[in-house]
Amino acid sequence: MSNPAQTRYYCVLVVIVVATLFTPFFAASFGAANISFTDVISVFKSLFSNNPAPEPADILGGITGADNTSPVSSLTQRIIFELRLPRILLAFVAGAGLSIAGSVLQTVTRNPLADPYLFGISSGASFGAVVVISLFSQTGVFAQLFDGALLVSSVGQQPWWSWSMLSLPVGAFIGATLSVLLVVALSGIGRTSQVERMLLSGVATSFLFGALTSLLLYFSSPQATASVLFWSLGSFAKASWAQLWLPTVTVGASLLIMLAFKRQIMALQAGDESAHTLGVNVAKLRLSMLLLCSLITAMLVASCGGIGFVGLMIPHTVRLLFSGRQPMILTAVLGGLFMVWIDVIARCLLGNQELPVGIITASLGSVFFLFILRHRR
Repeated sequence: MSNPAQTRYYCVLVVIVVATLFTPFFAASFGAANISFTDVISVFKSLFSNNPAPEPADILGGITGADNTSPVSSLTQRIIFELRLPRILLAFVAGAGLSIAGSVLQTVTRNPLADPYLFGISSGASFGAVVVISLFSQTGVFAQLFDGALLVSSVGQQPWWSWSMLSLPVGAFIGATLSVLLVVALSGIGRTSQVERMLLSGVATSFLFGALTSLLLYFSSPQATASVLFWSLGSFAKASWAQLWLPTVTVGASLLIMLAFKRQIMALQAGDESAHTLGVNVAKLRLSMLLLCSLITAMLVASCGGIGFVGLMIPHTVRLLFSGRQPMILTAVLGGLFMVWIDVIARCLLGNQELPVGIITASLGSVFFLFILRHRR
């Protein structure tokens, strides 16, 4: 006779796999342009049929000519491959990255409320990115000094390796690293109360960098302030193939590192003393994981702005679905699916305009936060 918990585990696993397979096709059919699910299937069928396969440059740079063998128009193909597919993939990567970052933060700090947003990492990354946008962009304070060359308004006009493509992630990572170091300094590496102090330090750091960001925007030009406002609320509207590689590589490599250190990370759940007896360098591992989470958060903030509470909601949901397990890969997949459908809701909730993704996640996350507090009381 099969174990009910095991049966439930495999049933949920099958549902997640099926949702992962069909989500890109359904998500690509939602948006301002009226594209049906059958049109999306037709476009993908034409791509993988016996017709001459398009070159990678055609897919990554955009499909420029009409496909006479496809039942849908060239415009529909361009909308799917140049606009919606990069957006879906970026949303998936962002959800996956924030989810695994939240899961690791909750484990290494042994605090179920830990999250890149609540921990101050997102605020630090946003501050670093806003410094780059406000000071070194085409409309920034130092635009004439640098010829406006650090940032451009159109990502697609620049090669992937250009400084204009890398300046925003670098600025965000510096800000996120400063935030982590400040949290560690406030909580104290060698103190026994470090875990309890970390979340309070993160909240204080979040307010500090939020105030610095507001001050910087107050003295910035109206153009720079307007460009930062919508981005800071979280959006995948500017997703492109050229922009997609950096967050994907960062999240993928970070996930592999976390999987390699999963045993040591799980050992921290039993307490610092127990982890020490198992040969784990607790202070070094905790700091390394905090820096790794800051790297993930910085890349995602630079790509799609500030999106909060995903790292709080998804790990708890995974623990409810898979009780007694810590499936890191499933956490990433579930977080990616969640973010893709949140983006679909953001595109379709209001007519003729797009709602920032961060507003929706903050609304859901605040209710979820209160639920956790009530449940733990």
